[in-house]
Amino acid sequence: MGKMTAEQAAEAAKGLTFEKVWAAFMESRERMEQSEERMERSQDEFQKKMDKIISDLSKQVGKISNSIGEMTEAMFSGVLWDKFGEHGIEVTEQSARKKFTMDGKVIAEADIYIENGSYAIPVEIKTRLTEADVNKYMARMETLRNYLDRKNDKRKLLGAMAGGVITNEALKYAQGNGLFVLVQSGESVTIAETPVGFTAREW
Repeated sequence: MGKMTAEQAAEAAKGLTFEKVWAAFMESRERMEQSEERMERSQDEFQKKMDKIISDLSKQVGKISNSIGEMTEAMFSGVLWDKFGEHGIEVTEQSARKKFTMDGKVIAEADIYIENGSYAIPVEIKTRLTEADVNKYMARMETLRNYLDRKNDKRKLLGAMAGGVITNEALKYAQGNGLFVLVQSGESVTIAETPVGFTAREW
C-alpha cells in the first residue's frame, strides 16, 4: 500500500480526537517494544521459532504503525509547529517514521522528524519514557550527527522525546540532558515547562 498523501491523511484524521490517535499510537508502539524485548530474551532454538512469530507480528504491526504514523503526523503537524514556534524554532517541514540509511542499512529512525533551514529535530515517542530510553536516544543523536556530517548537512540537531507515561525522574533526566519533552495535555500535546537555566543541547 502506497504512502498516504497529506490530504488523505488529513481526511482519515477527521472525526478522530488526538486522544484516540495517541492511544492507538501508544498501543502500536508498545507492541513493537514488547516484540523487541521478546527477541532479546529469545535464544537458540527458541529464538528461531520466535523469529517467525515476531516477523509475522512485526509485519502486521508495521502496517498499523504506518497508517497511525501518517494520521498522527497530520494531527501533530500544527501542534508541533506551534509549540516549537513558541520556543523560537520555526518549523518548515515535518515527516513521520523517517528512516536514515547508510550503505544500504537503516542506521536510525525518527517517529516524527521536524526541520527548517537551521535545525532538525528527531522526535522519539515512547510508551513509557525512562532514563534508559533517554540514553539510547542520546547515542542515536550522535549517529545522526555523523550521518548529517557525511551528507554535508551542517544544520544543528535538537532533541525531543514524548511519552504516554513520563515519571518526574525521567522528565528531569531528559531536560537535564538538554532535550525538549513533549507531554500530553488534554486533547493535544505541549512542550513540558523547562526548568530555570534550561538550554537545549545542540549536536
